Amino acid sequence: MSVPIPFWGQTKVGPTFLFTGTVILSNPSEIIIQHLGVAVESIEEALVFWRDALGLELNGIEVVENQGVRVAMLPIGQSRIELLEATDAETPVGKFLAKRGPGIHHLCVEVNDIYAKLSELKARGVRLINEQPATGAGGALVAFVHPSSTGGVLIELTQKGSGSH
Repeated sequence: MSVPIPFWGQTKVGPTFLFTGTVILSNPSEIIIQHLGVAVESIEEALVFWRDALGLELNGIEVVENQGVRVAMLPIGQSRIELLEATDAETPVGKFLAKRGPGIHHLCVEVNDIYAKLSELKARGVRLINEQPATGAGGALVAFVHPSSTGGVLIELTQKGSGSH
């Protein structure tokens, strides 16, 4: 079954985007929200809210060298919050923080076959940041979709069952 999902193009009109088409996902039931990435200046300071005040359990902290981040995992329901602290100002998260400050960085969706999904999206003209998966937190296969093809939201794809998270 194919379901049309609207996306927004790059044509700006004031602060909004014009609708330019649809992306057809071959099987939306294969896709779940895996986590929400939140860019923070300091994981330790952010934990005062997420762990101490909100009561989420800290599942661990790791450094993902190839992404230039320290990552804290906090499960919430069937998903998790992923706190992202830049290891350097010149990393993608470091540049995000300098430009926008702390806040929601990306939405991660889990797919059954990341290679097939990347091929499908590329064939449909969706702008990809990564055409091939890289290794992310917990050793998971990940790839990013450019916000210009998603209505301004950075989307991370992750392979179901890859990695330890």
